[in-house]
Amino acid sequence: MDTKPYVVSLEHVIAMPAAEKISAEMRFIKELDKSLGGSEAVVATFMAWKEACDCDAAELSSDIASLAVRWPKAFEAAQRAGLKNIGEGEAHFELHLA
Repeated sequence: MDTKPYVVSLEHVIAMPAAEKISAEMRFIKELDKSLGGSEAVVATFMAWKEACDCDAAELSSDIASLAVRWPKAFEAAQRAGLKNIGEGEAHFELHLA
């Protein structure tokens, strides 16, 4: 089993069996990795997005900006994949760097 440089947790779900929660988290990870090109790209894109959120647009390099703009769409696609058959409600995924 390979180790990811990040972990994902499904938050704000009530009374979900552990196996279903893990399955949802794995769908999220699979879609995010597919959308961005693997786990290293996920981390790079996430870090670029965080940097873009924390500074003025004029301060961003073009490389960081081009990575950062990919994050919202990829995250939303992963969120949809992970929540498939769960229903949305308050449930959402959080990504944490390992």
